Amino acid sequence: MTRKDKSTGDESAETNDGGKKRRPLPERFSKEWFVDWGRTLLFAAIIFVVFRTFLLATFVITSGSMENTLLVGDFLLVNKTSLGSRIPGTSLRIPGYAEPEHNDIIVFRADHAPGLDIVKRTIGLPGDTVSMTDAQLFRNAQAVDEPYVIHNPRVADMSDPDMAWQLEYLVSSVDRATYRPTRDNWGPLVIPEERFFMMGDNREASLDSRYWGLVERRKMRGEPIFIYYSYDRNALKPIRFLTAMRPGRIGPSP
Repeated sequence: MTRKDKSTGDESAETNDGGKKRRPLPERFSKEWFVDWGRTLLFAAIIFVVFRTFLLATFVITSGSMENTLLVGDFLLVNKTSLGSRIPGTSLRIPGYAEPEHNDIIVFRADHAPGLDIVKRTIGLPGDTVSMTDAQLFRNAQAVDEPYVIHNPRVADMSDPDMAWQLEYLVSSVDRATYRPTRDNWGPLVIPEERFFMMGDNREASLDSRYWGLVERRKMRGEPIFIYYSYDRNALKPIRFLTAMRPGRIGPSP
C-alpha cells in the first residue's frame, strides 16, 4: 500500500508499527499480479495432491453390499496413512502403521474392475482357513459370530462359474474333481501370504471374494474413519441431497 508525500508528490511504501516496509500490492491483472496468484494456486494444488495421495481420501457408497453397516448415500472419509499408500507413477509404497485385522472395513482397488474402488469387511487374513456351510462362516474351524451380517432368506443359494478360482486354494482333503461351491457353501480355503478374503455384510447382495477372489495387500487403500455426509438416494423427494439428508448417520464410521 502506498501514499504520496505532500511536499514532493512522490509515492512511498507505508510502514507497519515496527518500521518495516510492506511490499506494494501489484496492480490488478498486471504481470506481477498473475505471478502472485499463480504461485498461490500452485502451492494450494501441491498441498491438495499430497493430502489426497498420502493422507485422506473420500469415498461414496453406491451399492447395498455393506448394509446395514454402510448405506447407499453415505460419504466416507478414508484414512490412507494407516495401511500405507503408493507413490504415484511408481511401484513403491509408503509404509503404514497398521495391518488389516479381522472385521476391519477397508477400501481397496478391485482387480476384476480396473479403476474401481470397493469397500468390504476383512474376513480372512494370510494363514487363515475359511469356509462357509449353510451361510455360517467358519474361520480356522471355528464358527464366527457376525452380528453385523444381514440375510435375505428369499434369495435362493446358487453356484456361479466365477467361483472356480477357489480350486487353487482348497485344503488338500477336498476332492477338486467334485468341488461345487455355492454362495452359502464353499471352502475350506487357505489364504496365502499378502492376500485377504473380503466379504460384504449384506451377504445375498454382495459380490465379493467368494466370486472374484482374494485381495492383494498392495491394493488396499485405507480404512473409512468418518461419515461426513449422508442422504437417501432412493427417496422420492425433490433435490434429494438436501431434502433426504440423514444427519443422524454423520459421525465416526462403524
